[in-house]
Amino acid sequence: MPRGLDSADRKLLIGAGILLVGLILVSALISPARNSGGASFPSSYSTAWDGAKAAFLLLQESGYRVERWELSPNDLDEDSAREVLILAEPLLPPTSDEKARIQGFLRHGGRVVATGFSAASLLPEAERFAPADEYEDKVQFPALLPSPLIEHAPEISMVPPKDWKTARASHLVIYGNKDTAAVLTYRVGAGQVIWWGSDTPLINGGISDPGNLALFLNSVAPSHDKRILWDEYFHGARGSVWAYFAKTPLPWGMLQVGLAFLAIVATYSRRNGPIRMPAKVSRLSPLEFVETLGDLYSSAHAGSTAVQIMFQRLRFLLTRQLGLSVNLPAAELASSTSQELGWKEEALRKTFVQAEQAATSPELDDRESLALAQELFDYIARLEPGRSKKT
Repeated sequence: MPRGLDSADRKLLIGAGILLVGLILVSALISPARNSGGASFPSSYSTAWDGAKAAFLLLQESGYRVERWELSPNDLDEDSAREVLILAEPLLPPTSDEKARIQGFLRHGGRVVATGFSAASLLPEAERFAPADEYEDKVQFPALLPSPLIEHAPEISMVPPKDWKTARASHLVIYGNKDTAAVLTYRVGAGQVIWWGSDTPLINGGISDPGNLALFLNSVAPSHDKRILWDEYFHGARGSVWAYFAKTPLPWGMLQVGLAFLAIVATYSRRNGPIRMPAKVSRLSPLEFVETLGDLYSSAHAGSTAVQIMFQRLRFLLTRQLGLSVNLPAAELASSTSQELGWKEEALRKTFVQAEQAATSPELDDRESLALAQELFDYIARLEPGRSKKT
């Protein structure tokens, strides 16, 4: 025990230590356990052997309308007849509402391509089976039934599931052998479920095997008019880095460190804290700062600089939200934005081209600069709901 501590300090330090040990034990007990059975992580962001970035980029570069889906299934469109949802080895369990929404997605004509035993928690009419062992050798599975899924793929290879059998006559086993099914499909309302026993045909380390690429395209992309949603929500990617780490023991660790820090501060800061001069408050209000900055731009006739800054902000928001290249020319950026967000392409193209040209036109008229900046601000306000529109 450190010298110089009175009895109150000792009690506080001992209490903080007991609380810290208790939190460590609680976090160890309630932390989610990793799935056993060799579950892989076929994320469209991953370039690892068991990742799936190659399959995602293949769809993108082949002209398919594919995007990563990091929202809850509750946000899926009601009209799902032209949509495909990929559930590649989902790791996190769904809520009852999310599972019901996936069933509604299927009944309205959507297609769900699911892989692995963990997909049983999301699919209607799912029959559970034992997971595949990722360290087991791949097995060749022949096509058992005529189907559009077997076009150019009379045989596929994958790590086999364990004794996957189906007792439902409506569940058609497309690939398999005498020991287990490998790929099956069935109808739910107007929609279709295509379920693979493991994710081997779409991961980076298996998509190039004979027949696997054809099965992947036949399952996921029957035509270019389909909107393909690659689920990352059930991989933990839920819109922000914090939302992902909230599912790990990291918040408990941060809480423990915070409590330890507070215990140290409470023990020593009462008599050892530094003496600091009070901070000086600026005499300028935020509005005065804005007016001063505006006067500087006006006196320097630097309207083109203001336009360039706002266009760079708008380009950043659009490329991040739509997954576009940051170096995309203004005209192509306007066309892609119009297709994805439904904005009027002609007005959008005109504004974007003028804004891009402003960077090379330092003598841009102040009135033109103001009008162009207002148009860019309106587009930014559409992408940032918290920002109020002003003309």
